[in-house]
Amino acid sequence: MERAINGMTQKELEGLFTDLGQPSFRASQLFHGLHEKGLKSPDEVTTLPKSLREALRTYPFRTVEEVRQLLSQDGSRKILYALEDGNTVETVYMPYPDRTTLCISSQVGCKMGCQFCASTKAAFVRNLQAEEMLSQVYVTEEITGDRIDRIVLMGIGEPLDNYDEVVRFLRLITDPRGKNLSARSITLSTCGLVPRIYDLVEEGIPLNLAISLHASSDEDRRRTMPIANRYSIREIIQACLAYFEKTGRRISLEYVLIEGENDRLQDLDALSRLFKGPMWHINLLPLNPIKEYKGKSSREERIYAFEDALHKRGIHASVRKKRGEDIDGACGQLRILYQGMGGPS
Repeated sequence: MERAINGMTQKELEGLFTDLGQPSFRASQLFHGLHEKGLKSPDEVTTLPKSLREALRTYPFRTVEEVRQLLSQDGSRKILYALEDGNTVETVYMPYPDRTTLCISSQVGCKMGCQFCASTKAAFVRNLQAEEMLSQVYVTEEITGDRIDRIVLMGIGEPLDNYDEVVRFLRLITDPRGKNLSARSITLSTCGLVPRIYDLVEEGIPLNLAISLHASSDEDRRRTMPIANRYSIREIIQACLAYFEKTGRRISLEYVLIEGENDRLQDLDALSRLFKGPMWHINLLPLNPIKEYKGKSSREERIYAFEDALHKRGIHASVRKKRGEDIDGACGQLRILYQGMGGPS
């Protein structure tokens, strides 16, 4: 897929404008307009001469278009976005009293095959381009009228399986000449692609790294997460420690509690042995239901007892509050199809 103008770095735009016989400062004007102001096309960047704006119409400009949205009782919104090629992804907007958070997708579908996740139930189609990830942010800001303060790459897809485009997105969204979002306001969630975690270490981007763990042993993890057949928990730990040493950012461990599967005493003991220390924080989540998985969430009292037991063992842990469950917008419920939005499932 050809690189769109709104997915180019300022340096790449400068090269394009040089080819067009334009001074390099025009690239700065375009980059500022698209990424700091969130303008929807080069035509809207009125600091550019009209003749240049007309010339830029021949170059790709890739964005997302709202198809439908659902509003949760808690104020969250699940937005179905159409892509240029007709594929769709879901994005979840979550307002809080002190911030607004956006959960974005990085792929159309997912290859990882986690049994309890809806995002992987349809066939994988393709990776998203950086500009398609950026557009989820900019278009949501336009729809809601709010500035997005935090971004989580926890939507459809495995971000590190789309490594190059995700890193390009990160560099564009944090560029001081553009939106200038702090990397510390971005969380990337991965099921544990160990080589790519090491690659991320070398990028030196101090974002928040979250590992979808969901089991306390490799044997248990392999039952629900195929990635566990490739990388062990110990290998993931070593990669995360390298990331922590490079960035100083604490590692989050996402742990969906499934009744009778990973909420046992033996799980508490194993987690306590593996994840003691200030560099780890366990986020406990109730299992969000999907029709394809028959497991049940641990009861609320069991979840909080599990949290308390971890605290007593010296482990940093907290229970994450559910958002958007009534619109199938909670963790593990996003899909590339229209389920729950009045279309085919």
